[in-house]
Amino acid sequence: MPRVLVIDDQSSVRAAISIALQSKGFDVVDVGDGAAGISALQSSHFDLAVVDVFMPGMNGFDATKALHRCKPSMPIILMSGFMFGDGPCPNMPDFDAMAAEAGATLTLYKPIRPAALMDAVQRAMDMQAA
Repeated sequence: MPRVLVIDDQSSVRAAISIALQSKGFDVVDVGDGAAGISALQSSHFDLAVVDVFMPGMNGFDATKALHRCKPSMPIILMSGFMFGDGPCPNMPDFDAMAAEAGATLTLYKPIRPAALMDAVQRAMDMQAA
């Protein structure tokens, strides 16, 4: 059973992502900040991480870089709540490019539908296996 690390400062988001993943058979560990995520990765095995961009303390870009240094082969999905309507806000930074530069495999935008989450998880794991 694949093991997923979910890092988000909002407990409701962590719970929703955890429930969606667990319903598909994933073993999920969720934590509330980047430092706790790094600690979890250093003490246990994970097949994938889902990381929020905007968190107090260590932001998701820095957390992704640190996770990538700990386990370079692990796919990381970086997610952002910076949206307007059905797409990114005009004049917003290029989060996809910033996420890739940090070492993320894919980027998702909140609110995340369960089907989109599962698609991203599968794609990220397939990319890692290739």
